[in-house]
Amino acid sequence: MGLTAHDMSDMGRLAQLAINPNSGTSREEIYLAVASLYRIQGTGLNDRERELMREILRRLTRDVEMAIRIALAQRLCEDASAPHDLIMLLVDDSIEVARPLILNSPLLTEADMLRLIAEAGIGHQEAVAGRPRIGIPVTDALASSENETVLMALVRNATAKISDSSYERLVQKSRAMSGLQEPLIKRPDLPPQMASNMCGWVADSLKSYIITNYRMAPKSVDAVLTDARATLNREPAFPREQPLDSAQKLIEKLAASGQLKAGFLMRVLSQGQADLFDLAFARLLGFELEAFRKSFYEKGVRNVALSCRAAGIDRAVFPTVFNLSRQGRGLSASLTAADTASATAAFADFTRDGALAELKASLLPH
Repeated sequence: MGLTAHDMSDMGRLAQLAINPNSGTSREEIYLAVASLYRIQGTGLNDRERELMREILRRLTRDVEMAIRIALAQRLCEDASAPHDLIMLLVDDSIEVARPLILNSPLLTEADMLRLIAEAGIGHQEAVAGRPRIGIPVTDALASSENETVLMALVRNATAKISDSSYERLVQKSRAMSGLQEPLIKRPDLPPQMASNMCGWVADSLKSYIITNYRMAPKSVDAVLTDARATLNREPAFPREQPLDSAQKLIEKLAASGQLKAGFLMRVLSQGQADLFDLAFARLLGFELEAFRKSFYEKGVRNVALSCRAAGIDRAVFPTVFNLSRQGRGLSASLTAADTASATAAFADFTRDGALAELKASLLPH
């Protein structure tokens, strides 16, 4: 059931006032009148009526004081009966207006949150990251951010459910973003092995926290630190043309047990183990070692991005893979804007299987 004739008459007058307000009616009054009518009549409106109300509110938004819009958002932020599109109109407003709704509205869906992460500004993304009880699809999207304040809001959200793959990304990012380290380590659901890995770069006070709270033997922590220091202190080790048999056997053993994954690639790469990195990557892609090295190191940025896509390495981690793999061979590790655009396109345009097929095609003789 839509609006009555009397209601439509009122709406018509409100629409006219929105365009040409008279001296006795302020835009704030019109805005609140339309929002109240929308809220009360929401479930009975047809598409034409909804669009008319949204258009009036959109026209008025830029002219209505923010305090009025914030007050309306606060009144609606816990209202489960309000029209969803009215909520989203306010969510798309400035962050001061949107914040109470993003944090609290029961009407905000997972799809709404994913859209905000993809399209909205940093303030909106931070609010999504702080929303109680966000699930894995949302936290996976947030963990791909390169903005430290968004990531900080996520790891400080004790009720957020975070997957192991997102934890791997966050742990890697905490190398450069030191503000992530303490809230990450103090999350009760951080996998112990990932806490152990962080011993290689966190301060002594956080190392002590890990030893105490993750029940780790001090000697195992010291071993991680020793490996990390050795990696940092030694000159880049150029890979052997033919890796040792022990390295090859390790990779085959990991592959047979299902443990050869993207996380292993990142671990050995960060430790400077170039042979293991090349062997493991080649095995994951199903390439001979020589063919992999030719594709990965000689065919340009696009092939590196395609290799990462095919192996299941996240787009956010690509610059780290590129930089560390190039540094390990004494090659230039700089990425131009064109390089970044090419890599982004490779991740966007191909599935994992498609990326692998494209890589194989690039190695065919022309």
